[in-house]
Amino acid sequence: MKIGFVGLGAMGHPMARRLLEAGYDVTVWNRTAGKADDLVAKGAHRAASPADVAVDADVVFSILFDDASTERATFGSDGLASTLKAGAAHVCCSTLSLDQARRLRDGHARHGQVYVSANVLGRPPAAEAGELFVMVAGPADSCEKITPLLEAFGKKVFVVGDDPVQANLLKLSLNFMIMSTIEQMAEVFAINEKSGTDPHTVFDIMTGSFFDAPVHRNYGKLMVDHAYDKPGAPSVTLGLKDTEMFLAAGHDYRVPLPYASIARDRFLAAISAGDASRDFVVLMERVRQDAGLRSPRD
Repeated sequence: MKIGFVGLGAMGHPMARRLLEAGYDVTVWNRTAGKADDLVAKGAHRAASPADVAVDADVVFSILFDDASTERATFGSDGLASTLKAGAAHVCCSTLSLDQARRLRDGHARHGQVYVSANVLGRPPAAEAGELFVMVAGPADSCEKITPLLEAFGKKVFVVGDDPVQANLLKLSLNFMIMSTIEQMAEVFAINEKSGTDPHTVFDIMTGSFFDAPVHRNYGKLMVDHAYDKPGAPSVTLGLKDTEMFLAAGHDYRVPLPYASIARDRFLAAISAGDASRDFVVLMERVRQDAGLRSPRD
């Protein structure tokens, strides 16, 4: 199969590289063209636009920042839908609103094209190592066809359902579980720190007993080390976007989501404190501030 890849950010770049290293014929596009240089040096083809990516492709992946950038790259004047052949698939890995996922599903159907959501769980190091978890939803035959491609960058592929929107909602839901876990750990670290117990001790006991899940180990370590500025990490701005989309989904399905409102307010407070571009584990500092603890910046 000929593969297209649109979006070479912190997640997209290693995903495209792993497809290339798995032996696939890959054509890439990124708004900042220089991000494709090393992939081109390894054998990828450089495209001038998303439409150029899709001309001969059997499958086009995209992973872009938000609804607007995904809409432009798909249905804009030089969007991939304008050249993607009938029956070919657009596999979107972006975290999107449910409204945008529906627009993609229905818009591709009008073009006679296939749309599949393949949302991923994991941070950039997991993408580099090919250890993402992939949640795929769409027509069953298309999901089966692309599974070997997903396995190039994913350690496990979960089939969610036949409506692509199902994968988008599940991704927003699991992202919310990360946010609420960060809030929970931050409150535990703060109250014990105020009592005189080093948060590193709390972390060691947590992860050495019942709380040794990756979400506790990985995010908790960043929190107790105050490691809020790792390159390529998910930012507060990104976390706010995802949380607000989850709240909107709650409105769509008439499901109250009170903890998501707490997460949204923490993100807004972090942005007001000047932390918009930092790793979203910096929410820890808003909890510490409420507890009267000094910031590591002080």
